[in-house]
Amino acid sequence: MTREAAHDILQAAQARLLEQPFSALLNAEILAIGPGRCELRVPVSRDLQQQHGFLHGGVVSYAADNALTIAGYRAMNQAVVTSEFKINYVRPAIGDAIVARAQCVHAGKTQAVCRCEVYAVSDGTERLCAVAQGTVALLSKPAG
Repeated sequence: MTREAAHDILQAAQARLLEQPFSALLNAEILAIGPGRCELRVPVSRDLQQQHGFLHGGVVSYAADNALTIAGYRAMNQAVVTSEFKINYVRPAIGDAIVARAQCVHAGKTQAVCRCEVYAVSDGTERLCAVAQGTVALLSKPAG
């Protein structure tokens, strides 16, 4: 794939992400995308912290969920939705941003299983704050 084509895919994915109002609210950004993988960044702001000054776990979970789903989409090249995922918080997310890096570990005809590590980034240093695994399934259109 040419560098230009890769850039076009990244730009299209970012535009699609920002179609989700919640992603736009969080200022989420796709840093990298490829076959079966995704890297998603969310900047930390005071509005996203919980009472102890850590990034709220829901924001960490959002980043993992979206990175998993995008990685699954890129593995299957079809519209998908999260059907389930699990997250383990291993330390508080403290820093300037979080980065969620997901990769597909298995893609079948109707679903894909993906893993994700979420890092808190502070002054360029990354510290693992969560690990997630999830399943994405082909999007079925509701009957109607």
